[in-house]
Amino acid sequence: MIEIIPAIDLIDGKCVRLSQGDFSQKKIYYENSLDAAKEFEAVGLERLHIVDLDGAKYGAVTNLKVLELIANNTNLTIDFGGGIKTDEDIESVFDAGAKMASIGSIAIKNAEKFFAWIEKYGSGKILLGADVKNGKLAINGWQTETDLEILPFLKNYYARGGTQVFCTDISKDGLLQGSANELYAGILDYLPRLDLIASGGVSSIQDVVELEKIGCAGVIIGKAFYEGKIKIDELGQMNAERNKI
Repeated sequence: MIEIIPAIDLIDGKCVRLSQGDFSQKKIYYENSLDAAKEFEAVGLERLHIVDLDGAKYGAVTNLKVLELIANNTNLTIDFGGGIKTDEDIESVFDAGAKMASIGSIAIKNAEKFFAWIEKYGSGKILLGADVKNGKLAINGWQTETDLEILPFLKNYYARGGTQVFCTDISKDGLLQGSANELYAGILDYLPRLDLIASGGVSSIQDVVELEKIGCAGVIIGKAFYEGKIKIDELGQMNAERNKI
């Protein structure tokens, strides 16, 4: 059954959401991000996806103290990304309590370093973040579009030992108009053994059900929860059903 993964996006340590990656369209939901994390844990959720938006924008990990605070005060399995560029960065993220590092820009800009991290830490600790616009990858917090097409990029990633990826269709993110099911179905048709985590656009529990039917291993839910489109109790109930299997 599909894994429910709530998301906390950080700017200045606060839990925020953007629309389509636009930093000018920022809305603060929690001044203290630990409060959000504790709510997720309280209903039985086990995973947490943290995005350091400051880090992604400026190219340097910025919100390590918030990661450490959440890791030290919950039992959530955290993946953390945004601004991870160097060996020191990734070590600091693990030292602060993340179980996985989410890597996006470096996987494109310095592929050898990225694959060296997979070899060093294992594919279970490295989560590729693939942000897509019109079938092509975008980097630097979605601010820079590339000419790289998603399917060949993922094929190479999988061939070199990568096993898991969260993929965001930028055109869908933050709009609460449904997820990019066609994109995800195409990826899984091409690479059926890839652990694909859907991200962006989820607006209802039905969206989650559809993503499960497609074969997604997980789904990241952010704005739909913060805007009350999906109740936290619904997430907890769905996760409990998953754990029965």
